[in-house]
Amino acid sequence: MNIVDTHAHVYHADESLYPMVEEPSRPPKETGSIEHLKSEMNEAGVRRAVLVQTGSAYKWDNRLLADLCVESRGWAVGVCSLDPSAAHTIEELERLSRECNIKGLRVAPIGETYPMFYHPGTTRIWEAAQRLGIVICAHIRSSLLDQLSDLLARFPDVQVVLDHSGYPMAKDGEGSETVQAVCGLSRFRNLSLKLSFTVFGSDMDYPFTDTHAIARSLIEAFTPERCMWGSGFPCEHWLKKATYAEHLAVFTQELGLSESEKRGILEETPNRIWFGTGL
Repeated sequence: MNIVDTHAHVYHADESLYPMVEEPSRPPKETGSIEHLKSEMNEAGVRRAVLVQTGSAYKWDNRLLADLCVESRGWAVGVCSLDPSAAHTIEELERLSRECNIKGLRVAPIGETYPMFYHPGTTRIWEAAQRLGIVICAHIRSSLLDQLSDLLARFPDVQVVLDHSGYPMAKDGEGSETVQAVCGLSRFRNLSLKLSFTVFGSDMDYPFTDTHAIARSLIEAFTPERCMWGSGFPCEHWLKKATYAEHLAVFTQELGLSESEKRGILEETPNRIWFGTGL
């Protein structure tokens, strides 16, 4: 199986070459590099990866992401982050898409300046994404799903991925407002889910059985044709209680998925959305 990891954050040890933001969230030493990611992928049998800009370390500075995506063009693509209020944002998105193997853009609420998800800066980004064929990664929680719904309806030709499936938590249960709201969005055929919450959303240790019913409910609503797995690399930093291989094993062994469901979630859907039809 040609498995794709759709959510990996990558770091660089040389902070003079790739400076971080003030008070960054750093991974443990000797973790988080592109070499570490490739090692984890090789050991777990993962073929391709989607590198997601690490906002908590580099904010809007996509230089590391761009350089790594150019160097890793044969097996990785990138998702950048850009300030929707900046004058040069669309021009930079065009450049990153054209020159740097960037296939996606992560969009999220921006603190006090843009506490909402749907605002003029976001709208022009979605318009550019539609024109450029860029995948939008919506990094939001359930309180803003109504705004995502409006954008999905307005831009039906934009491919959208809901990061971490909107953050459902085991403690809230399978019938929580978050799960119900996310399932309600399955009517939009341009929306897919990133099933990357099964570890951090759990109150248990491996195999995190308290999130399994939630994951199965979301898969049933969206079908494997619109679901994908993401590791949360480096897992030592973002997951802490699961290794890279264990997180993957939740989907290959623990959820009770059929072979066709596994192929859809781990291989066919992410390869189609992020790498085209070729496997």
